[in-house]
Amino acid sequence: MLAGRSQRSGGRWTRWKLLEAATAYLYVSPALLIFSIFILVPTLFVVYISVFHWNFLNVHQSGFVGLANYRHLLASSAFWSSLWVTFYFVVLTVPVGVLVSLAIAALLMANFPGRALARLGVFAPYATPLVATTIIWIWMYNPQFGLFNNALRVLHLPTLGWLQSPSWAMPSVSIYTLWHSLGFDVIIFMAALSSVSTDLLEAASIEGANGWQRFWRIVWPLISPTTLFVVVISTIEALKAFTQFFTMTAGGPLGATTTTSYLLYEYAFVFYRTGQAAALTVVYFLITALIALVQFRLSRGRVFYG
Repeated sequence: MLAGRSQRSGGRWTRWKLLEAATAYLYVSPALLIFSIFILVPTLFVVYISVFHWNFLNVHQSGFVGLANYRHLLASSAFWSSLWVTFYFVVLTVPVGVLVSLAIAALLMANFPGRALARLGVFAPYATPLVATTIIWIWMYNPQFGLFNNALRVLHLPTLGWLQSPSWAMPSVSIYTLWHSLGFDVIIFMAALSSVSTDLLEAASIEGANGWQRFWRIVWPLISPTTLFVVVISTIEALKAFTQFFTMTAGGPLGATTTTSYLLYEYAFVFYRTGQAAALTVVYFLITALIALVQFRLSRGRVFYG
């Protein structure tokens, strides 16, 4: 009798768990549907296209070529050149962006008159449209009457070609990118700094620790997870940056700003080599994922923890 009662209660418990699981999946089904339609299905379709000589005007004339698009891509000097340019852009923007945003966040945590206005001024560029602000910066970079060259003339310094110079084009775009994206990183670091216990800092001060020691031994380890997040997000954003290159330099001059993202645009929408563009997308996704994985593995090795 007890065994039968136990079986009935166990059966009700199982049905309840199944009903609970079904209800949970029902609640998340709209998000899963949106993810599948706009992310998963297009991703799988890009992988499918990458093994075809794709005719986007008449897909029935597309021919299966296997890994030929990938072999052509890896043998292309344009791909390797764009990859080098992309990593150059990452090096120019990510380390500087993280350090400067952390320093500004620390300054904005202090109490001073006009702090709210200063915080608004730092975050405002991030909220502005990329296309609109790049047009403004193009005028500021103008070699004849731009703001930056006029400032150099006032200081009796030689003027620069900025966007017209192969040597200065990438640094110029990087300066704009840092200006535009700095606000997001500053807000994230401010949130992390606000969670640091003031009791720990006061105790360290009583023990005789100076400002640098308090930061390196207390603040830095506590905000290291946030730093890792900012580094990974900033790296991914730099790898997929496109708009500023499209509007400011169009990949020039002489390919100095032709990043892999811009090369992907050219393959797909200028040269109409859709299959090769799809192959480039897959390879670039794998490179981005690998870089993010390496950064996470480095964090496990306590690189970010001092």
